[in-house]
Amino acid sequence: MAAARNGRLDEGQWRGHLCDDREPIRYAGVGPLHRQTGTGVCPRLRLAQGPSLAADRCERAAAARLRAGGREAAPHRAHGLGLRGRGAGGGAEHDSVGAGARNDLPRPALKAAVLVDIGRIELRDVPCVDPGPGDVLVRVTAVGLCGTDFHIFAGHANYHCDERGRPIPLAREPQILGHEIAGVVEAVGVSVSHLRPGERVVVDQGRNCVSAARSPLCEYCASGDSHQCESYSEHGITGLPGGFAEYLTIPAVNAVRVESDRDPAVAALTEPLGCVVHSAHVLTGTPARYALRDGGGGGERARCVVICGAGPAGLLWVQYLRNILGFDGLLLVTEPSAGKRALAERFGAETLDPTATDPVEVVHERTQGRRAELLIEATGSGPAFAAIPRLVRKQATILLYGHGHTGVDLSVLSQLQFLEPTLLTPVGASGGFTDDGRPATYVRALDLIERGKVDVRSLITHRHPSLDSIARALSGEHGAPEYVKGVVVL
Repeated sequence: MAAARNGRLDEGQWRGHLCDDREPIRYAGVGPLHRQTGTGVCPRLRLAQGPSLAADRCERAAAARLRAGGREAAPHRAHGLGLRGRGAGGGAEHDSVGAGARNDLPRPALKAAVLVDIGRIELRDVPCVDPGPGDVLVRVTAVGLCGTDFHIFAGHANYHCDERGRPIPLAREPQILGHEIAGVVEAVGVSVSHLRPGERVVVDQGRNCVSAARSPLCEYCASGDSHQCESYSEHGITGLPGGFAEYLTIPAVNAVRVESDRDPAVAALTEPLGCVVHSAHVLTGTPARYALRDGGGGGERARCVVICGAGPAGLLWVQYLRNILGFDGLLLVTEPSAGKRALAERFGAETLDPTATDPVEVVHERTQGRRAELLIEATGSGPAFAAIPRLVRKQATILLYGHGHTGVDLSVLSQLQFLEPTLLTPVGASGGFTDDGRPATYVRALDLIERGKVDVRSLITHRHPSLDSIARALSGEHGAPEYVKGVVVL
């Protein structure tokens, strides 16, 4: 790590390269990652003395919100639909409903697609609450359908938990899903000056210390790791109301302005691209035996990258590796769907059908026996996970991006242990903050979409025209061979 000056990082040592396509971004507060090979330990290096400049700026952003709002927002308590004295807004708690809202208008109940039990969604009226002083009310215009939505809907996952980490049954506390959100600002709180009604935004669904104007920041938010915030919660995932509704109230710092007139369905895919941006930052910042490019955090340059799966995540990874990180080696994608393979090839990858050809044999042949120096598992598939030890080189880097891996024999971990890989498990799109408290990952991802550096439009194969269509969209349509990505457009 570069030396600190008077206990602080020099400006050039931390500032984010948000528009430099050839450089990994350095989020405010995030230092290099250190990997102790084979130990499973990946601590973040800290400065020996004093707080970092980035942490100071995060603190100042929170303090500015405190001054503007008059007091610290109370920590949000996830209550399913948020109907316990709060309405479906999900913004910061206040003493009186709507007390801090500008452009006050009477707001009727809003419509929401409510998951009331496993596999059962009902269209319901839920309260609409005006924003508090530091919040905005967003009219939802588009919501992407994520694998997480499918998992929760089918009962394979439930991330809405009590204080002891026990899942809360849907029958007791229904949920409004949807976390890949684009919309239009409908109303703003009295303390909000950087957003106005009518402006288009994308939503960072992650709630953290900066969202709550909490000071001091917890250790994770202070280091730029807001996805691990001590009080972290997510709209549409952990019980906070999500985007499968007409309106959503959020902290203003969680709304990132869309500067263009881009299709809302395209803008909604900022979140999934943000997940790749965050994961790629972890990947390029972690010292490993093999690097994606010369001087990129490791020793020898990687010659082969294998991506398991060409769903939305895999296809975004192909583009990010080629267009942003500049990887020019062998990029091999395993995917059974012919349509998805065609997209991966269009974006610059070679592909194979794992149901027709053994990926292990192909990788062995194409690399003259070296195998892959980097593998990205983007399927959540048990068989794909089980094949990893035979696809990678010793001391390769393995990035687990997909979730699930149902039915995997845990002896696979023993096989991996003998290979001493660098094992990375990044999650989510939340991360550090810009100087004004905005989520840096979302700013970066939206910028890449706006400038056409990553094509997300081509991933959208299904558009659903209303809240009424969500139940059908989650019930199995995503299993069709031609399906890549669905978006609900309101």
